[in-house]
Amino acid sequence: MEEVLRISHLIKTYGREKRAVDDLSLTVCAGDIYGFIGQNGAGKTTTLRAVTGILPFDSGEIFIDGKSVMANPVECKQVTAYIPDNPELYDFLTGIQYLNYIGDVFGVEMRVRAERISKYAEMFRISGDLGSLIGAYSHGMKQKLAVTAALLHAPKLMVLDEPFVGLDPEAAFKLKQVFREMCEGGSAIFFSTHVLDVAEKLCNKIAIIKNGRLMADGDIDAVRGDESLEAVFMEVLERHEA
Repeated sequence: MEEVLRISHLIKTYGREKRAVDDLSLTVCAGDIYGFIGQNGAGKTTTLRAVTGILPFDSGEIFIDGKSVMANPVECKQVTAYIPDNPELYDFLTGIQYLNYIGDVFGVEMRVRAERISKYAEMFRISGDLGSLIGAYSHGMKQKLAVTAALLHAPKLMVLDEPFVGLDPEAAFKLKQVFREMCEGGSAIFFSTHVLDVAEKLCNKIAIIKNGRLMADGDIDAVRGDESLEAVFMEVLERHEA
């Protein structure tokens, strides 16, 4: 399978002693919906920010679509979309102004942009709100706008931090459909979550991280065996006591 994301021996240290990510290696391939699970403070968000080029790291390598995040940051960003757990958007722009701004940044042709905005805004039921200032949006509406913006340039890799937090059940269901549609087209999804039921039902691959170290990873059926993902997760945490 074509590699879309490869993290190799990633290390990120805060201060002199705190290793937020400790020698982490994993690979996400085209078609993967890859769940990245762990407790709060395990290193999930730090890893995602390093992948997207937001956060520098101490050593290791990250490749997106065969290009180094360190050596070719712009090329990597061109094929990547990132949605943090709490999107910070421009409150004094309207929704449609923000979407057009993102479309301009990624060079999305106007006809294609209009089609995608129409498709995803209608899907997430925000079409009627695109003329309103983003500052008037609820958290859930901002999340839906951020998702719509992220999909405008048809990213090869979509990186999300707790993407279902704040979404209503209908929007969460439709976002999962979008994930599957993207992966059928050759893209890959890499997202963090602490909601194990979501990972178990949605992902074909998972990684479990604790204290910055990878505890288990691979095909979800192989990782969990005959047990539930919840049971495996608890066993991994107990077996690798800090």
